[in-house]
Amino acid sequence: MKSAIKTLSIIGLTFLSLTGMAQNKLFSAEELINKKDPAWPLVKKWVDSAKNKVETLPLDTAKAKEVLYNTQISTYSTLGSVIYNTGGIMVDNGWIRILGSGSERLPRSVSEWNKGKTIKEYGDNLPYLLIADDAVGGFFAINYGGLGPDIKNVYYLEPNSLTWQPLGAGYGEFLVFCFDSDLSKFYKGLRWSTWNQFIANLDGSKTYSFRPYLWEEGTDIEKCTRKLVGIEEMYKFNIMKSKELKAAGETKKEEPKNEQQ
Repeated sequence: MKSAIKTLSIIGLTFLSLTGMAQNKLFSAEELINKKDPAWPLVKKWVDSAKNKVETLPLDTAKAKEVLYNTQISTYSTLGSVIYNTGGIMVDNGWIRILGSGSERLPRSVSEWNKGKTIKEYGDNLPYLLIADDAVGGFFAINYGGLGPDIKNVYYLEPNSLTWQPLGAGYGEFLVFCFDSDLSKFYKGLRWSTWNQFIANLDGSKTYSFRPYLWEEGTDIEKCTRKLVGIEEMYKFNIMKSKELKAAGETKKEEPKNEQQ
């Protein structure tokens, strides 16, 4: 997993632009819809030529405008274009769920999903923005200072370590990574042998939970029991446990070594 993260290739593309999030003025949805140079034709090209199975979910135009307004993201950016043009994107039959404006199969929008987690109210400054997740309880987020110094790069909360790992890529690069990379390599150790038999009809609001926990030392996913849980429940648990593990690790480092008498 970590070696795959380190070797993630960087591909030049349009970077994410939060046009109004940190400003006093809130732009209307119409102002955020870039009609001269939207990013969607580029994203659509990536979707159409994807090596992995990619499905764009249907959207409600009125809802898409609402999400665009709540996030204050222009369709000039790749994220804004995904919000405005899709209800979300499923990769590898839904193994990875990329959030858009919400759809029946993926009933979570970017704005709704982040409210109460990374922000209290729309328009608040945020430490990171949750933009995707997967079938094993991993979460992807754009960093806005809360995860590291590399602002606007995507991080992955690994379910097998519960640490935020930098992918060294922006949002557009993240899309290309999902569409074209060898995901079996990225998810080595996190996919059981028959995983593809359980994913096609997986509800976008659910994810798998494992026992023993994937972050416990020596865990073999092939020997784990698994059950479906709500993605909201999984996120809250993983964040809580991540903080506990980090605190325990820092405490262990600070413990003085026993001196021999």
